[in-house]
Amino acid sequence: MAVIAVAPPSAGGRLAALPPLSLYVHIPWCVRKCPYCDFNSHEVRGEGATAPEADYVAALIDDLDQSLPQIWGRRVYSIFFGGGTPSLFSGASIDALLSAFRARLSLAADCEVTLEANPGTVEADRFRDFRAAGVNRLSLGIQSFNPRHLKALGRIHDDTEARRAIEVAQKNFDRVNLDLMYSLPQQTVDEALADVNEALSTGVTHLSFYHLTIEPNTLFHRHPPAIPDADAAAGISDAVESALVGAGHGHYETSAFARPGSRCRHNVNYWQFGDYLGIGAGAHSKISFPDRILRQTRARTPAEYLQRVASRTAVVEERELGRADRVFEFMMNALRLNDGFAPSLFAERTGLSIGAAERGLAEAEARGLIARSHDRIVPTVHGRHFLNDLLQIFLEDDS
Repeated sequence: MAVIAVAPPSAGGRLAALPPLSLYVHIPWCVRKCPYCDFNSHEVRGEGATAPEADYVAALIDDLDQSLPQIWGRRVYSIFFGGGTPSLFSGASIDALLSAFRARLSLAADCEVTLEANPGTVEADRFRDFRAAGVNRLSLGIQSFNPRHLKALGRIHDDTEARRAIEVAQKNFDRVNLDLMYSLPQQTVDEALADVNEALSTGVTHLSFYHLTIEPNTLFHRHPPAIPDADAAAGISDAVESALVGAGHGHYETSAFARPGSRCRHNVNYWQFGDYLGIGAGAHSKISFPDRILRQTRARTPAEYLQRVASRTAVVEERELGRADRVFEFMMNALRLNDGFAPSLFAERTGLSIGAAERGLAEAEARGLIARSHDRIVPTVHGRHFLNDLLQIFLEDDS
């Protein structure tokens, strides 16, 4: 049995047990960068140009090999291929990666393996190959079924391709998620509800509805579109939530809705302050040891990442989480869950007693942003609507 590495004593508390571990795999290329996207994604530029797929797959496996000493003896409960557009890679590449993971890692028998995909025709033709490789959950970036909104969002697929991709996905996967957005340029409540109703009509058991926000370093930030104001956006949000909950999809996280038994295990592990090893360009990791918790970041651009993996220096930033970091980062994740968390989970995942967060919790409770009992801390409806204000309380503690 391998032994978990032990580090010098930490400024934070000691963990009684290590949290569940996930693996995140970042594939950073897209056909075209969307104007609202601030993720680490890069266009494949030039006529006939393609991503260096074989080299990147080899680098991902090498990156994992170099990281194995940090996670010896630990079981992996979920794998998530994110991007970028992972579905740009072939089924053979995904198969090679999953085969390498099985050979190197102890995967849970029911390990959830998610791959993000776009609804384009080329990607949809690969869905069967992804399933054969071992992917068992597909997440489709639909964003909207409205042609006008798809055009405004800069998406390269149309509504017909979206519907076809959902049909193909459901033929190959029992678990399918649809990513959609609301508060889109000039969107009305009725238009948002039309997207909700069409998504529900497909019968998928997990839906993610994200509020469009204008992020720095995006085309929309430089050239802002006319989006609904705060009051209109709140009205759309309430209408979307009401329709989805009314149709039997539990609203379990800020942007996630699922039927019973269909929550995304990988994301729930994030929100419950679990561990994850991230490999690939710009990937982030959170890895716990008995007496420390580390955050790591890998080189951001694909070219630099490939070079640094070859020189065994893929990690460009590493820091240990102190007491204040642990409190803030736990709350930043766990308070996104509508049913909150047990104080015992806070202690288990941070190594600290719940008293370490008392000042922030007391202020949040006084402001009506959370409700507390002896066995549960949950965001109120008011707290969910003003999540940034709630998290700011703990960020101030961190500062």
